[in-house]
Amino acid sequence: MAREAQEEEAMEISGEDTSGADRFSPSQLKLYETQFFGFTPQTCMIRINNAFLDCVYEILPIVEKVCVRQLSKGQPDGTEELLRSRARECSLKLQQFLEERFKQLSKRMEGLLVSHCFSVPPNVLLPEDQSHKNYPQDMQEVQKLESSLAALQRAFEAEVCARRALLAELEEQREVQKQLDEILTWVGELQEAWVKEGNGSFHESFRLVMESVKKLQEAVREVLVQQSSSMN
Repeated sequence: MAREAQEEEAMEISGEDTSGADRFSPSQLKLYETQFFGFTPQTCMIRINNAFLDCVYEILPIVEKVCVRQLSKGQPDGTEELLRSRARECSLKLQQFLEERFKQLSKRMEGLLVSHCFSVPPNVLLPEDQSHKNYPQDMQEVQKLESSLAALQRAFEAEVCARRALLAELEEQREVQKQLDEILTWVGELQEAWVKEGNGSFHESFRLVMESVKKLQEAVREVLVQQSSSMN
């Protein structure tokens, strides 16, 4: 058939073995199936994968907060921060496990979709391609378009990865900002209590305390150095 002849001609022009080609190479993108379905099997799996990961990123913080709230009931003060840190660690491990597991499953799903669902038989010619039977298009031009499509697909994946990294960094910055706000609140309360008790200038007293702490740290380091020297 005309379509089989076009595919053979394309393989001769490219001169490449498709068995080890990149998953976004022109021979692996299933462009004829894309013409019929409106998307490639790879694009379908990328969208499914992105939808799954978006749901995971939205649900895990909510589960994290609920767990911390439930476990902190009846616990002494200061336990909530420890629970929050532990919950974040566990949620990150769970997120990594789900990503790796779904990545393995998506590869199997993609193979099944390509071979059983999004596949047009080689001897089938779509009605809109009847004109190609009589007026075949320049295959070199088709190869250039296919290469451009593969490059755009890779750029799209890179953009999605960058967006996820930015979202994760933004979440970390929010946590750091929250901790800084708590420290500033504590310092303000301490300063207010200090002035209320009539202990003089808070800033001068705080400076003296910090100098004393530095001297104490230096003394501890000297003791540790002397102990190390005596052991050697």
